[in-house]
Amino acid sequence: MNLFGDRLTKRQQLVVSLGAGVVFLLLLVQFLLLPYLEAKQSVQQAIRTNEKTLAEMTRLAQEYRVLKQQAEKIQQVLAKRTPDFTLFSYLDKVAGAAGIKPSVKYINAMKGSISGPYEEMPVEIRLERITLKQLTDFLYLLESPQEMIRIKNIAISKMKESPEYLATQIQVVTYQLAKGAGR
Repeated sequence: MNLFGDRLTKRQQLVVSLGAGVVFLLLLVQFLLLPYLEAKQSVQQAIRTNEKTLAEMTRLAQEYRVLKQQAEKIQQVLAKRTPDFTLFSYLDKVAGAAGIKPSVKYINAMKGSISGPYEEMPVEIRLERITLKQLTDFLYLLESPQEMIRIKNIAISKMKESPEYLATQIQVVTYQLAKGAGR
């Protein structure tokens, strides 16, 4: 029986062998090496993406811990307050303590916003004919981290008829449990 290879010359057999070797190498590269390199690149990309995700999750976890501590602090402050506490009466008391009660033109409750179980309770107070010292004394007494009372906005201007006196409008906020959240 005469085989195909027996009919070829040595040179032709060498060319066919080299051709078969090149085809074998191309198949090896196509079906083994390229998929391996693509998979390696995909894994490296997935690692970079997951590292970014992990860093973001770590940052969010830290932020969550801080917010949770703040919420616990708010709960502690709210638990210490008397049930009849109002920001309106607190402002009236502080104005009396600062000696500026006659300068109070109005104290108005404003509509607050609800954030989770807490409701922001803003109140606006307008003061006229006060000195800078009276204003600083009032502001010192007014803002109370222990009671969760802070100044959200303040506008100060000189009075036109008496430039030595100031007129100011202050927005003060505190928090309370939202209606329906219960104590």
